[in-house]
Amino acid sequence: MRRVTDFPNAVEEHRHVAVPMPDGTTLSARLWLPEDAHAAPVPAILEYIPYRKNDATYPRDAEVHRYFAGHGYASVRLDIRGSGESEGILTDEYTEQELQDGFDAIQWLARQPWCSGKVGMIGISWGGFNGLQVAAKRPPALSAVVSVCSTDDRYADDVHYMNGCLLNDNLSWASTMFARNTAPPDPTIVGEDRWRAMWLERLEHTGHWLIPWLTHQRRDAYWKHGSVCEDFTDIRCPVMAVSGYADGYVRSVFRLLENLDVPRKGLVGPWAHKYPHLGRPGPAIGFQQECLRWWDRYLKDTDNGVDRDPMLHAYIQDPAEPRPDYDERPGRWIAEDAWPSANVQTARYLLTAAGTLAAADGAHAAAREETVLVHHSPGWVGGQGGKWCSYANPGDQPGDQRPDDAGSLVFDTAPLQADVDVLGQPVLDLTFSVDQPVAMIAVRLNDVHPDGPVTRATYAPFNLCHRGGHETPEKLEPGRRYRVRVPLKHVGQRFAAGHRIRVAISTGYWPLAWPSPEPVTLSLVAGTTALELPARTPQPDDGTRTPVLEPEAAHGAEREVIRPSSHRWQITDAMESRRRTVYISEDYSKAYQPANDLTLGYRGDEWLTLDGDAPTSATGTTQWWVAFERPGWDVRTVTSTKLTCDAENFYVEAEMTAHENGEQAFHKTWQRTIPRDHL
Repeated sequence: MRRVTDFPNAVEEHRHVAVPMPDGTTLSARLWLPEDAHAAPVPAILEYIPYRKNDATYPRDAEVHRYFAGHGYASVRLDIRGSGESEGILTDEYTEQELQDGFDAIQWLARQPWCSGKVGMIGISWGGFNGLQVAAKRPPALSAVVSVCSTDDRYADDVHYMNGCLLNDNLSWASTMFARNTAPPDPTIVGEDRWRAMWLERLEHTGHWLIPWLTHQRRDAYWKHGSVCEDFTDIRCPVMAVSGYADGYVRSVFRLLENLDVPRKGLVGPWAHKYPHLGRPGPAIGFQQECLRWWDRYLKDTDNGVDRDPMLHAYIQDPAEPRPDYDERPGRWIAEDAWPSANVQTARYLLTAAGTLAAADGAHAAAREETVLVHHSPGWVGGQGGKWCSYANPGDQPGDQRPDDAGSLVFDTAPLQADVDVLGQPVLDLTFSVDQPVAMIAVRLNDVHPDGPVTRATYAPFNLCHRGGHETPEKLEPGRRYRVRVPLKHVGQRFAAGHRIRVAISTGYWPLAWPSPEPVTLSLVAGTTALELPARTPQPDDGTRTPVLEPEAAHGAEREVIRPSSHRWQITDAMESRRRTVYISEDYSKAYQPANDLTLGYRGDEWLTLDGDAPTSATGTTQWWVAFERPGWDVRTVTSTKLTCDAENFYVEAEMTAHENGEQAFHKTWQRTIPRDHL
């Protein structure tokens, strides 16, 4: 990473700017402004998230926003209503109030004397989501969006559910926000006489978001709200969509390119849930420069050729030894002028009774003969699956697939005679029956190395009750034959000559996805079931049409680390009880920030357990600790959540305790029973 210190524009920083809303609520922003913007107004760039611009994202924000300001933009970090020092209560993700506030904030920015009247939105994750969602509301001043690690579909492609399966990331994320929402506003900004009342009101009314997220188990109106895929034509400004293969949100980039009818650009690398200039697994790229080219074209009307760039820059990963944590993935950049691409054609492989993948266009009659393969996976399959959304923390990406494949149905090609490049979304066309009315499967596309290791290329769990759609799940009739198409995550991957392509299928995938209520036996019809692989023909200019490759950013704010960050991912098996426990520890350090004389720390632990083949023994438990310290002011909170189930219901237990200067200031508990809905 090249750290930039000299910019075309001198920059002034404003730690707190009050942004008034029409209902009288004031939101809190941090502003970086070119010094001459008062005399020569500039476009504004808005990042709109709830992660506390005065402390939690304080160091990171300077890297992004000072960089943009130094290149001639007013760059703004705005905290959502009810977070940080913004007034009000934050009750959920992407509420109508949040989106309307975003609309109003953009219009307010456009009216400022230092703003030219044009505004762009940028954000990763939450900020990427609401960038698309606010764009769909069409604020007149919004002229372009950069949306990173986001989604167009809040049900099908978010942290809560995947293909109708409940993700354990749903519990993880709900627990993270449960903890973050206990953090107090800063007295030095909102006032010594106001902060405590604001804090206690938030503790009382913010709620535990796991409860509504778990209540809505199908794609209903709750999830359709904020899902821009409901009508892509609502978005009328240019969109740059960005993600990585290790991220949970890569599929939405390809859908946005396919369905939007505005100027659009896709950028997909090997990265986890990171801005690409910080991209890990690497290679990181010059994402800030790519953004500047985007902003210059659509906020300053500079004819710099961005509108003539390839629609998609994508990274094709080379084979790599399976590891749950990568510094870098080898590969090459390719460019596609349109998506879907004429360079990508579907190759169909039959799953045969002999356990092979046979190219459908040359398969022998024996390979096409229908044969029923009966399989039940042990409960430990999935231990090498990693998280649904990797943050590039040690252990949260998939490891060697051989242990999981040992408990799965597997189908392999012969050793490849030539390289096979894949770009896009593989699909399993599955003909099957099961012995239970509620069942899920997990499908993995794996790269089998000649010397034995197995690397997962992509995957997907699928709730078979959702075979007719996510809005109207239906129970299965045991023994009845069905056919369903299982879409996997998009991927860019080279399967090398001498390697084998493998499809692995299991009836569970713990701890990534919550298990079905009863053990399931799958009967797969070989000879009819097939893998559809998006095979890409290499092009002569591959590797030459690339994004900006050298990452650079401004310096972040100073931090003095007291306790360094650390992350652990540990799997233990109790042989006598067959209980598997996955322990995940995420310590985001304790550090002092001199600029605001504040010490803060966040730490979370998670335990996911399952006893043998008893799916109703599944348990998820989390605990988080949050601390804010300043001389004479000490706030600490502890939150805990436990999720259990039986065959009919989920059970949520949660507790929140807050202390001020060593004395308990607040305590609350939650207990809910939530019926299972075809899950």
